[in-house]
Amino acid sequence: MTNANVHIKDFQGKRVHMIGIGGSSMSGLAELLLKRGYIVSGSDRDDGYMLEILKKEGADVHVGHDAANAVGADLVVYSAAIGETNPELAYALAHNIPTLTRARFLGQLMEGHERSVGISGTHGKTTTSAMLAQALIGAGLDPTVHLGGRFDAIGGSTRIGSNCVFVAESCEFQASFLELRPTVAVILNIEEDHLDFYRDIDHIQETFERFASLVPSDGTVIANGDDPRARAVLEKMKNHCNTASFGLDSSNDWHPEDLVMDERGRPQFKVIRDGEHIADLSLQVYGKFSVYNALAAIAAAVCIGANPKQAADALGAFQPVHRRFEITGTVDGVTLVTDYGHNPAEMKSATGVAALQPHKTLFAVIQPHTFSRVKSLFDGYIHCCDDADVVLVTDIFAARETDPGDINSRMLVERMRAEGVKAFHTPTFDDTEAFLRANWKRGDMVLTMGCGNINLLNSQIQAHGDTA
Repeated sequence: MTNANVHIKDFQGKRVHMIGIGGSSMSGLAELLLKRGYIVSGSDRDDGYMLEILKKEGADVHVGHDAANAVGADLVVYSAAIGETNPELAYALAHNIPTLTRARFLGQLMEGHERSVGISGTHGKTTTSAMLAQALIGAGLDPTVHLGGRFDAIGGSTRIGSNCVFVAESCEFQASFLELRPTVAVILNIEEDHLDFYRDIDHIQETFERFASLVPSDGTVIANGDDPRARAVLEKMKNHCNTASFGLDSSNDWHPEDLVMDERGRPQFKVIRDGEHIADLSLQVYGKFSVYNALAAIAAAVCIGANPKQAADALGAFQPVHRRFEITGTVDGVTLVTDYGHNPAEMKSATGVAALQPHKTLFAVIQPHTFSRVKSLFDGYIHCCDDADVVLVTDIFAARETDPGDINSRMLVERMRAEGVKAFHTPTFDDTEAFLRANWKRGDMVLTMGCGNINLLNSQIQAHGDTA
């Protein structure tokens, strides 16, 4: 559907209409266009905090999809979740309005930069991209940045810098990262996800290999050497371009020494590159997965010219991107936290971190995301919150999908309970809030997880205040 000869540079000062503008990536791209002087309009199926932010920044945003929203647009950009039946895209195609996919649009924005870094992986992309951005800024470089989340250190999800470096979160959903042209590609991990698009895990690995092969011969692929599939991709790239591995194992080019975790799970360690101690790093974020993210970030930063000590010092001050283990407030003396984790591995990591924080009872609230993901990863969800005392499961957030009728959250809860998990089905936010208020006590913690609108549950609870 994308017009082959359409390029965003030809629409400077014109109106770009973005379908799915509230998405984590699309909203950031909209902000970047606004900063560069484009006229931006857009729509999304559901309301949310990002739409309010975009409105304040000058975008003409609509809730719900309607052909009238696209009337008068000079260019239409749409996300991978948008099909030809969408009334706005259908209008654009019927009226010969030029169109671009989100991925190709991002690839075009990356053009003209001396070095472009694509951060890929099944999970950890947003955090690692943000870490890299902070490391580069701390080292005196001036990156342009596009993230899939809001990062206070850059004032949002985008940053306009020089033409020297572009840092972009690179998503494998529907193989969209194949539209990018990185000179440095980072692979954090390769695991099962998006099995509504991919045939199986081997297909996923093959696609990451295609992404890595986009790097030119004088570029670099940096991959997690502790992840067997990422390591396999790296090995295949050794005759194609420069390569570097990172991980906890000392066989990796980049690895930690003297790694210790404090009582809340915050790591500190010596950064080792090729056997040499080049920096010390103490992180303010949690978990061993944060060590992987930080190693990937500092490896990429040094690869493109950053001083390792300056990069490490900057990472030592790193604070999470919004919705990445974000403490949102306290109600009834209960700490409320939200996290973007939406597959079992991410939820397990977030719950593990929560378990290390001061609390009495830990309530984990999960909002399963898409019917296809729940079906394909069903077994993984059953014990992903075992570090919590109580697990609440809301109804599945459909996102781009329609209910097939053969999978639902009750099935998850039934299986969890059969395997000894103290789980409850609380279909709506009202149901979940009522359960929590009836059962929590001062000193407890509530962790909400998902990439749908589960963060609004935190907002709802906080808006209602302490229980009378």
